[in-house]
Amino acid sequence: MRVLFAATALALSTVVATPVAIAAPAVEPAGAQAFANGPAQAYLLADLDTGAVLTAKDPSGSYAPASTIKVLLAMVVLDHLRPGNFARANVSHTKVECSCVGLKPGQPYTVTQLLSALLMVSGNDSANMLADMLGGQRVAVTAMNRKAAAVGARNTTASSPSGLDGPGWESMTTAHDLAVIFRAALRYPLIAQIMRSPSAPFPGKTLTNQNELLTRYPGDLGGKTGFTNRARKTYVGAAQRGNRRLVVVQMYGTGDLYGQAISLLDWGFSQP
Repeated sequence: MRVLFAATALALSTVVATPVAIAAPAVEPAGAQAFANGPAQAYLLADLDTGAVLTAKDPSGSYAPASTIKVLLAMVVLDHLRPGNFARANVSHTKVECSCVGLKPGQPYTVTQLLSALLMVSGNDSANMLADMLGGQRVAVTAMNRKAAAVGARNTTASSPSGLDGPGWESMTTAHDLAVIFRAALRYPLIAQIMRSPSAPFPGKTLTNQNELLTRYPGDLGGKTGFTNRARKTYVGAAQRGNRRLVVVQMYGTGDLYGQAISLLDWGFSQP
């Protein structure tokens, strides 16, 4: 599997990773603490273009990312595979805790189709298949961790392509790092396109994007949801108003993360 991954990396074009800094404010803006008692145990709101943090709560605390880590896998996939590359699903791809898109063994799927399933409906089976196309789960996870470090998310450790974890193989990240990862991911046109699309074609069905902010928040640029019993609810996304773009991250949520995200974004866009 290691040889397959190396050959793919040499044969196909690679997006060069550059650190994407997120800088904390010297002084917390007035009114920012109004969000401190919301449903997310940690959050961060930053300018997507400059990286300047507008407000944050425990941005450096370590939390399980759940399926938001799939954004990192998507970047690795596009670093090494072309959107039109395809493979046939097998039974091993479907043997995973769901959420799943419902891959059919023997059916061919393209990278674009699998990325749509990965980012829009959080398909864990799609994550498994993409990892195999990269050379196997261990190879994919190693590449994800290298990618995280390369873009500046140095307190992030992926343990699986999907964000599923268990004792001894827990994925961890921070609100700061997840913002850094998401900013880097939006530099990939296909990732940005998929995450802002309400729906997408898929063999035998039409995928519907699970990110509710696409319909609830004007100017939403897309995002990624996540949930496990360990991570609770997680979310990372971005929105635009006029010429300003903001990124919002929420971790370990136990309530209405979408409502809090809307409040954070509205407040952020009201700031000078």
